[in-house]
Amino acid sequence: MPAYVVAQITITDRTRYDAYQAGFPEVFARYQGELLAVDESPRVVEGEWPYTRTVLIKFPDADEAERWYSSPEYQEIAKHRHAGGRTNAVLVAGIA
Repeated sequence: MPAYVVAQITITDRTRYDAYQAGFPEVFARYQGELLAVDESPRVVEGEWPYTRTVLIKFPDADEAERWYSSPEYQEIAKHRHAGGRTNAVLVAGIA
């Protein structure tokens, strides 16, 4: 069953966040993920959305998503994301 990572990010230090972005493609390519959406100005249709970046990633299953997220390579670049902003992220089970 597919799994999705949804991330809501508030960027506070663009330079540090850009360092994360620079390393992301190389690490991400090692896993079976598919970057579906990245938007710094999504259209809010209900409620509030105070984030400066929203990301949607698809994986073939939750195990692969967790393998990517917990990998030493990803955690190494994630340090830049943590230093460059605040993130809420969830792993959502897809529909078969």
